[in-house]
Amino acid sequence: MAYNFSPPEIIKQCSMTLKWPDILKLAKDGNPAPDHKVEKSDAEWRQQLSPEEYRVTRRAGTERAFSSQMCSLFEPGIYACLCCDTILFDANEKFESGTGWPSFTQPIETNVIAYHFDGPAFLQRVETVCNTCDAHLGHVFPDGPAPSGLRYCMNAVALKKTGANSAAHGKNA
Repeated sequence: MAYNFSPPEIIKQCSMTLKWPDILKLAKDGNPAPDHKVEKSDAEWRQQLSPEEYRVTRRAGTERAFSSQMCSLFEPGIYACLCCDTILFDANEKFESGTGWPSFTQPIETNVIAYHFDGPAFLQRVETVCNTCDAHLGHVFPDGPAPSGLRYCMNAVALKKTGANSAAHGKNA
């Protein structure tokens, strides 16, 4: 399967483990192209989503820490974007971060997440959004476990878990 990555020198295949310098370069220079885009009007998103889902995913909100049972769920499965069903994370990449939000070490594919600098430049805080529909998911930080050292700190309300293992699935549900 061919991917149209930008910049191509960062990510050459979907099995590559992303590290913090890769994330910073993507946030600065551009994100990989998604397989397709989902675009809806604000009215359509408001109709589809609950007020809290809308606030978090469409207005870059943050849910209250420890407000979801998803933090303590570690069964096999996949996590998809609540807004567009794009598969984002495999439960095998999930870990207990103690932060109060579900945390993962890597996305399931390199082109399912887009990265944008968020906040003061000295913080180098990086927002994560669904690369298919631009839903705000959370942030990625360089304080996760090996081998990536990444912690994708996600809003549980922006995700939906499915029971199937990702190894048998494509990117989209």
